Amino acid sequence: MKRIFPSVAALAVGVMLALVPSPAPAQAGLTWDQVKARFEASNPALKADADNVDEMRAEEITAYLRPNPQLTVAADGTQIAPHNGVWQPLAGTDVQPGVSYLHERDHKRELRLKSAQQGTRISEAQHEDLKRNLEFTLRAAFVQTLEAKSVLAMAQDDLSYYDHIIQISKDRLNAGDIAQIDFDRIELLRVAYESELETAIVNLRTAKIQLLQLLNERTPVEQFDVTGTFDFSGALDPLESFRLAALAARPDLQAAIETIQQSETNHKLAIANGSTDPTLAAWYTWNASNNNPDATQTLGLSVSIPLRVFDRNQGEKKRTQIDIDRAQQASEATRAQVFSDVDTAYEQVRSNVALLKPYKEKYNDEALHVRDAVSYAYFHGGASLMDFLNAQSDYRQVQLAYAELIGAYLTSAAQLNLAVGREVIP
Repeated sequence: MKRIFPSVAALAVGVMLALVPSPAPAQAGLTWDQVKARFEASNPALKADADNVDEMRAEEITAYLRPNPQLTVAADGTQIAPHNGVWQPLAGTDVQPGVSYLHERDHKRELRLKSAQQGTRISEAQHEDLKRNLEFTLRAAFVQTLEAKSVLAMAQDDLSYYDHIIQISKDRLNAGDIAQIDFDRIELLRVAYESELETAIVNLRTAKIQLLQLLNERTPVEQFDVTGTFDFSGALDPLESFRLAALAARPDLQAAIETIQQSETNHKLAIANGSTDPTLAAWYTWNASNNNPDATQTLGLSVSIPLRVFDRNQGEKKRTQIDIDRAQQASEATRAQVFSDVDTAYEQVRSNVALLKPYKEKYNDEALHVRDAVSYAYFHGGASLMDFLNAQSDYRQVQLAYAELIGAYLTSAAQLNLAVGREVIP
């Protein structure tokens, strides 16, 4: 193989690049685990939702608080006009301080606390569900970045290889082995490789920008990179194992189950709220205004019991009973959605594996062999220019299709992880 010598244009581009200040060195490529850790620590949407869970925990304190006692102070009998020509306004004043307290019956406080705790667990499960969905978006962006890097590397290799072809063709043109028009057609095709390279660069930068947004980072794109295995695994567990794992791990299903339990607790609380709560009161009287001359200081007690004749909390009892049924139906709908999500994602993974296997076992090697064989034949007069150009195009299409299929496989694997609720395919 002959060495490729740069053209004048290439030399000019090299001089211009040499005059541009060198950018800051790129950081070491982040693995998926590192990207995930940064996301969990810095994503604002996730952090805001975590605050909502903390708010629910604070409501547990409020739910278990006792009613405040009531302090009352009354004064009566104060003189407002002279009596027998003597004005002593405080002499006959009756002062009566008292304390009252509402006693809650039928475990109302305990039921309120239990309902609040169940609400916290629902909020925690919903937070995990948000995290599950956001991490899928993150994983998809991560896979897209890996795919863009792979496509860029292929575009660079293809352009380098084609520049080598152009140099050999130029040597043949100078030697009189091919016509000028054939060389022009070969050289003209280089624009397609240049276009693919530029598109690959833009796609990679765009993928990195999306990833940086999810990480809430302001790192320049040139200094940000990720690394990971861009390949597929042909091994796939049975569908039933993923279904069982999803039933145990899906946070939205856990939230639906917790909602049923909270609805049952709220119904018990509604029944308890329909019971009567007595108010206990005690008071002390000084200088009482009564007919007993010795009762200058007295104590009093009272019990106030509301008569629940009309309002026995009937509406809340009925509403909470209906809410139990609604929560049960919503749980069944969520369970059905879990199975649908797992089955759909599993089929996507299975289909991608079935498409990728022949590429890895046969098509990639065949495309490379055909390209090299036709190129050799063309340079030695055994193939036409059209055969040569078609072989180049076919090789590029096979390589690009393989990279896109791997990206689709990794995305569908992330979709299956999302459907199950935990990572089942690394």
